[in-house]
Amino acid sequence: MKAVKSFCKGTLHIGLLWLCLASPYSQGQEQGKELAYLVSDIRIPFWEIMANGVRQRAQELGYRVSVYSAENQAKKELQSAVAALRAGVDGIILSPTNSSAAVTVLNLAAQAQVPVIISDIGAGSDNYVSYIESDNDQGAYDLGALLAARMKEKGWTDGSVGIIAIPQKRANGQARTEGFMRALHEHEIRAAGIFQQSDFSYRETFEFSRALIAENPDLRAIWLQGSDRYQGALDAISEAGKQGDILLICFDAEPEFIEMIAGGQLVGAGMQQPFLMGETAVETMDLHLNGQPVKKRQQLSVLPVSADNLDQLLPVIERNVLGKGVTR
Repeated sequence: MKAVKSFCKGTLHIGLLWLCLASPYSQGQEQGKELAYLVSDIRIPFWEIMANGVRQRAQELGYRVSVYSAENQAKKELQSAVAALRAGVDGIILSPTNSSAAVTVLNLAAQAQVPVIISDIGAGSDNYVSYIESDNDQGAYDLGALLAARMKEKGWTDGSVGIIAIPQKRANGQARTEGFMRALHEHEIRAAGIFQQSDFSYRETFEFSRALIAENPDLRAIWLQGSDRYQGALDAISEAGKQGDILLICFDAEPEFIEMIAGGQLVGAGMQQPFLMGETAVETMDLHLNGQPVKKRQQLSVLPVSADNLDQLLPVIERNVLGKGVTR
């Protein structure tokens, strides 16, 4: 285990000085390797599922793992990174609050000579061992094509589509928007406007949806770039008396999406595979720590799920998307 001594030789932020005054590393470190998972907000089901994938694969490979949730706060994320480095972890898996905030964490880890695997979101620096990402661009493109097909079936190609996006500072948010807009353009369907989420609350999603409906009389669909606040969009559509007139399509997945897609409440969802992503991040870290080469960038597919292919994809959805049927 590398001592924190070398970490302290470089120039540090004043707020991190205490790190160098603390004990160099955990005494328990000699008993086995330890990983830290720094996650943006484990209260969101997507991240909880990814954390479960990290935990399970780490246990199978003989690692202890500590999970630190930033609750979507870059400051807390930085504090967690300092705590993990102070504890003397062998590696960090990072799902950052945003791509720019990840740079600071990467710089700190580099000074401490601790390797980092990025698992989703992206980073504004390539100072990491590997980046595990969903193919957000292709997944969003497939989702846009799926929505366009449904709008054509209904004769709604003259209607518009509103977007409630995750922060566009995130590399994955940019890729989702670009892929989806490309599909809409190819099918000659207009975008009504875009709002960016900041606190990911029900109220925020409800108000954004209500604004899209009020400002665009021709609105025929809302695309929510996340999943857990879908009820806010549905409630806004219901309040406006637009059930059956405005479609909802989402990125990511919630357990109830299976019944909602089958029942027509939801046109479809671009389902990332967070449990698989967590497993892959740990496997990649294990290879690196054992001196094996790893790919700098690894893309996992996003499943474009609709009523047409739901039954076929259900076994994959249950395990890799929802993390069901696996030991904890």
